[in-house]
Order: sequence, then structure tokens, then C-alpha cells
Amino acid sequence: MKENIEALIREVEAFDAKSLDELEQFRIKILSKKGSLSLLFDDFKNVPNDQKREIGQLLNVAKTKANEKLTVLKEQLEQAADAGVLDELDLSRPGHAFNLGSRHPISIVRNEIVEIFSRIGYTVAEGPEVEDDWHNFTALNFPPEHPARDMQDTFFVEGGDDYALRTHTSSIQVRVMENQQPPIRVLSPGRVYRNEAVSARAHCFFHQIEGLYIDKNVSFADMKQTLMYFAKEFFGKSKIRLRPSYFPFTEPSAEMDVYWGLNSETDYRITKGTGWLEVLGCGMVDPNVLKNCGIDPEVYSGFAFGMGIERIAMQRYQIPDLRMFSENDLRFLKQFQGVM
Repeated sequence: MKENIEALIREVEAFDAKSLDELEQFRIKILSKKGSLSLLFDDFKNVPNDQKREIGQLLNVAKTKANEKLTVLKEQLEQAADAGVLDELDLSRPGHAFNLGSRHPISIVRNEIVEIFSRIGYTVAEGPEVEDDWHNFTALNFPPEHPARDMQDTFFVEGGDDYALRTHTSSIQVRVMENQQPPIRVLSPGRVYRNEAVSARAHCFFHQIEGLYIDKNVSFADMKQTLMYFAKEFFGKSKIRLRPSYFPFTEPSAEMDVYWGLNSETDYRITKGTGWLEVLGCGMVDPNVLKNCGIDPEVYSGFAFGMGIERIAMQRYQIPDLRMFSENDLRFLKQFQGVM
């Protein structure tokens, strides 16, 4: 009898169930009134008195193991059924760790820039990627003969030249100024499109983030202080310079450089040996733009700035090819796991 009980214990320990029906058959076979364990208890009366203690303890061990096995498997199978994966569940298979995803470097840089400007009151505004001529060009002081209106630079929507894929996120700023009275302090991040050949340094689409501040008595000095704050927070650099430039929608206009230094070979390469790194374009909002958007330029003034997110991400993470951002290569993206 002892051998029969030990064989039953081994059978219980080795048992596994893939369905609740299979588990119920196990219960009937082992624990029902006519099951294997009940028959062994019935035979217990025939055991010699000097063996009853040992056999009784062994029977209790078998009963306990059978009930524990039943309870554990039932709980697992019911949880699997609730999750809808019961048909695929194999409790004998080893577990597999799931790979964690990662944020895209464009999203990482965008979120950090937004967070920096949110500390000084900027909010995020969004707009359509297919824009009309007014919001994309005319309201921003682009004359009809401006090169940016040429088919070589712009993706026009089929059926006419009245609509195009936006070439900058300044169109969002126009929509904000049309629908909101100053003070205005917004960021407009998003994807923009240019009709350019794809290469390591250029793409037909990329991401910009632009800022706009409109209020009474806003000056060029306010813009400079705002951009110095950004340079210190994002790059850890406090020395900047503003070089004269030209944009149709700002006057005066400037390019901002951050002094990067020449402490390494990489510094020489990315600054072309000057120590200065070009970061963004900026300027005071042209009075004509304010007037086009229904804001009185005699009362209000403001500044705007904009930068390409890819360019900053390439500099920060030393990425040599712009196309890597859009190729969805997991080997590239996995490098950013854990970066928030």
C-alpha cells in the first residue's frame, strides 16, 4: 500500500493542466468519492496496526498535495481565462522577459524644450499640416515673388496652389494671433515639409519648434534674455551671440549662436573650428504680420524664434545621418531606452 500512495504522490506532483476541464478530470480521478485517494483510505482499515501511523501520515501528505495542486492550478487557469489567453497558456513553458520600448530622440528633445519654456509661461499650440496660402505665406509677409513660394521648396496640394503642406510652424502662430488677444506666449512644435532631396543632412520633412511672445513694450532685450535662459537650461552654456539675418516675418532678424568652446576634436568639428554653434533664428515680429493678424502694432510688439529639432538632437547625441530618425531601426532606437 505504501508503494501505491507514493506513486499517487508522484502523479500529483507531476500533473499539469491546460484547461479547467482537464483540471476537473484530475479532481474526479483523485479526490472524488470513487477516486484513487478515497480507495486508498478505504483500504487503510486493512493495514496492520504497527504500520497504521506511517501509512496514515503518508495518506494525509497525499491528500494535502492533491488539494494544494488543485487550488493553485484552478487560480492560474481562472486568471488566464479572465485575461483571454487561456487557449494559449502553457504552464510548463518558461517565462520570457518583454523588451521595454524607448522614446524617440526627436520626442526627447521636443519634450525637454517644451518643459524649459513652460517654466516661464509658454503654452503649446498646434495646427493643421495642410495649410492655406494665407496662413503659410501671405500673413507672414511673404511677397508673391518670394522663393519659398516656388514649387522647388513647397509641396502644393494637387488641384491648385491655394493649399500646401506647411513649410514652417509659423502658420500656427498666425492662427493663435488671429484668435487670441495679447498677451500671447506660445510654442508651436510640429512636422514641416520642404521639397528637398533626401540626404544625410536634409530631408523632405523634419520637425520644428517655434516660440512667440506678444505684449505691450516687448523689446529686443527681452528676446535676448529669453534665449540666454534657454541656452543655459538646455545646453548648459550662458554665452550667446546674435548675428544679423533676414526672415520675412521678423524685423530686425538674427541668428543665435551658442559658444560651445574648443575643448575637444568633436568641438572643432561641430563648430567648424570657430567655437560657436548655430542654434536658431529669431527676431522682432514685423508690424505687418501683427496688422495682418488683427493686432495693433502701435500698441503691441513681440518676438519670435524657431529651431529645427533634428539638428539639435543630432548635435546632442552625435548622430551623423538625418535619415536615421525616420528609418525605424530598432538598433538605433534601443540606444535611447531609459532616456526621458
